[in-house]
Amino acid sequence: MGLSERITPGPGQESVWDYPRPPRLEQTSRHIQIILNGVTIAETRRAWRVLETSHPPVYYLPPEDLVAEHFIPATGTSFCEWKGAASYYDVVVGDRAVPRAAWTYRQPTPPFAPIAGCIAVYPGRMDACYIDGERVQAQPGDFYGGWITSAIVGPFKGGPGSQGW
Repeated sequence: MGLSERITPGPGQESVWDYPRPPRLEQTSRHIQIILNGVTIAETRRAWRVLETSHPPVYYLPPEDLVAEHFIPATGTSFCEWKGAASYYDVVVGDRAVPRAAWTYRQPTPPFAPIAGCIAVYPGRMDACYIDGERVQAQPGDFYGGWITSAIVGPFKGGPGSQGW
């Protein structure tokens, strides 16, 4: 990616190219809502967001702000060089089940200790996710779980041709 491809943020916007590497963790009081199969399965103003160069923020919600019965432990793990080992959840609401649509770090590395047990979802696998009433767009690709709103500009990692960024 050349510098000419970087989108310059406007007033009230952030560029993912100004986010740090290694990533930064910060708390947010923005109103987060997650909906699947017509049911609000999570709602909070106490989320954490992870900010990493080239990625839209990923939001981690405290478990007490999710409807626990909809988050069923799933098989498999993955490893993040910054946060450690992730475990997954199937998200189930009524007759709709979305495999491995959410994840958590039960024992994250020390810089990410505040998100231990918090849960993140892939917004593209839900019916809708909202930040302060604005519907979120999912980060491109099927690996990353970033949340894109009008307050974030890219380009964003995850789409075709971005693997080497």
